[in-house]
Amino acid sequence: MSRRIGVLLALSLTAAGLSVPAVPAAASTCAAVQTDWTAQATPHAAPEGLLNAYSDTGKGWTGADSTYSVPLPGGRTAWVFSDTFLGPVNPDGSRPTTTPFINNSFVIQQGTKLKTVTGGTATNPTALVPPPSNGWYWFGAAQTSHAGRDLDVVALRFEKTGTGQWDWRWASNYLARFDSTTFKLKSLTPIPSGANVQWSGWLLRDRGYTYVYGVEDLGAAKYQHVARVRGDDLTTKSWEYWTGSGWSSDETASARVLQGVANEHSVTRWSDGYLLVTHDTNELFSKRVLGYFSCSPTGPWVKPVELYQTPETGGNIITYNSHDHPDLRRGTSLLVSYNVNSLVSDELYGDVSIYRPRFVSVTLAAAK
Repeated sequence: MSRRIGVLLALSLTAAGLSVPAVPAAASTCAAVQTDWTAQATPHAAPEGLLNAYSDTGKGWTGADSTYSVPLPGGRTAWVFSDTFLGPVNPDGSRPTTTPFINNSFVIQQGTKLKTVTGGTATNPTALVPPPSNGWYWFGAAQTSHAGRDLDVVALRFEKTGTGQWDWRWASNYLARFDSTTFKLKSLTPIPSGANVQWSGWLLRDRGYTYVYGVEDLGAAKYQHVARVRGDDLTTKSWEYWTGSGWSSDETASARVLQGVANEHSVTRWSDGYLLVTHDTNELFSKRVLGYFSCSPTGPWVKPVELYQTPETGGNIITYNSHDHPDLRRGTSLLVSYNVNSLVSDELYGDVSIYRPRFVSVTLAAAK
């Protein structure tokens, strides 16, 4: 939690005053781009209430960030989280300062029943992916593979560079594979990490490929990159990287597609094209959730529409990493989540309700 706040603080303080490059014109051959979209948002959408009630019990997960969702066989959903608080919760809604805190976890949902999955034991819970001797792993985008038998999660390895509070950095990307029934870690496999891109933003299965959306995080500027792998296994086939005009086997040829994306965002099918949902990182500690449109999974992304403004943002409270949950959409409405945190860690112990994901139902309609 404190490290994640450090990322947001250290990498965002220089973001104010950024000049945003002009967005290239998109091919206007699909209705998704030709249409002028408007957004109507309704907060506190399901499953926000279910997760809040579970958190309040203090019997497992009590708050986290990242908030990816993956449908599993048997009608289950895996909620994939990074920095995680576990119970108990005090009667006044505060956390004991001794509460367990780990860098990654799952919450498994079946109907209205939730179960927390961690490593370690009930009395000594640990992260699902054991931390290396000089760092830790944060979870990113996830999907199933091998006909649903496996749950694959991109894991970002961070390492310490010294003894100071801010002496650490992103080091490399891995694919953590779990059994989708027992949730035991089966393997931890290195994936491409040679171009300063964290390939963990989003995974999109489309027309025989898995598109992998990464972020080149320079602190003051964040750029989306796109790769793809044939099939659903990121560890067995060669990766290809979008160069802006075609595909290359050279990771360093990967092009900057869009500036201003968050480290976690989403790319999903929309209408006859594609929709990108992201927090606006062109603004310092922004409250704006934006949608962009394209006729291709590689962009260019155009015609940004404000989907929502997060009301929690302000004072010590920050919001970040908004994205869609396409498998949980209801009709044509998006289900967008975002994370809430505080720059003052004591506030997270004083009020368990702060550090929990929020969910918003967003209806997009053609402008009249």
